[in-house]
Amino acid sequence: MKWMRFRVRTRAEAEDILISAMQDIGLYGAQIEDHVPLTAAEKEQMFVDILPDAGEDDGSAVLSFYVEETETGDLVIEDEIRTPDQVRREMSALIEGLRETAREAGVDLGEGRVTIEETEDLDWINNWKQYFHQFWIDDILVIPSWEEPEEEDRKPGLVLHIDPGTAFGTGMHETTQLCIRQIRKYLTGDTKILDLGTGSGILAILALMLGADSAVGTDLDPCAPPAILDNLKNNGVDPASFRVLLGNLIDDRALQDQVGYEQYDIVAANILAEVLIPMTPPAVRALKKGGVYITSGILEGREEAVAEAMRAQGLEIASITAQGEWRCVVGRKPADGES
Repeated sequence: MKWMRFRVRTRAEAEDILISAMQDIGLYGAQIEDHVPLTAAEKEQMFVDILPDAGEDDGSAVLSFYVEETETGDLVIEDEIRTPDQVRREMSALIEGLRETAREAGVDLGEGRVTIEETEDLDWINNWKQYFHQFWIDDILVIPSWEEPEEEDRKPGLVLHIDPGTAFGTGMHETTQLCIRQIRKYLTGDTKILDLGTGSGILAILALMLGADSAVGTDLDPCAPPAILDNLKNNGVDPASFRVLLGNLIDDRALQDQVGYEQYDIVAANILAEVLIPMTPPAVRALKKGGVYITSGILEGREEAVAEAMRAQGLEIASITAQGEWRCVVGRKPADGES
């Protein structure tokens, strides 16, 4: 399938105005490329695993609008046939018509030049890979499957080859590091781990590589199982040791039954605080007595709310650790005979 991409060079301050204006000619939604730093709230909403390096903010931005091509190379926009050049001219005219109004509002539209490129699905699938690179979690090198270790990184230690596919990241530095450190602290050769919101499977696969007995992961995204299978194969981990289940543990009773009750030594969840809180009751029910619930993806200031949700389910707080603006809360389920 081929698509026509119309790219507009503009300023970050004009993004909203131009995206809204383009709806008048039938172009809805845009890919935004800029260097504006994300706020803490935006990072929490976005929650990709590794944030790309946005570079220094110079105020510039590029907006990309995509339209599917017909077999003849024409475009169908709101049931009308148009040529790519017609669309480009309409976009340019619209931008120039907005300049004075925008200027009066104190908004600079910037260059406003519109260019056309043809692209395919394959490009969208692979282009994001340029932003994601290898990183260390203490003595563990996490490296995307399309990279080779750099010469200075060829030293003893565990190497995790990860390919997140199109739906997942390769492990946000802070939140994944926080989780992995706590998993290693409690891991034994008999550990059975449950990874909630497993995504690309990074936490569970690392746990298996570090000696865990078995893993179960849950996720809402149907892209998770094939991504995880690829990552298991890339790291020589037996796929039979990792069972992946689709569904929402919070309110899916059938999934809760599949996961099981008091089955796991470690339950790990690297998600948002807003998801962790309602997920705590079923997560605790899945946890063995004496087991630990390791949660990360928690922005500074939200850790006490997660801790309180754990206490409400009878857990004692074992630790709250921090890295940058992120927090990891670990709760422990009392063993038999403990109050």
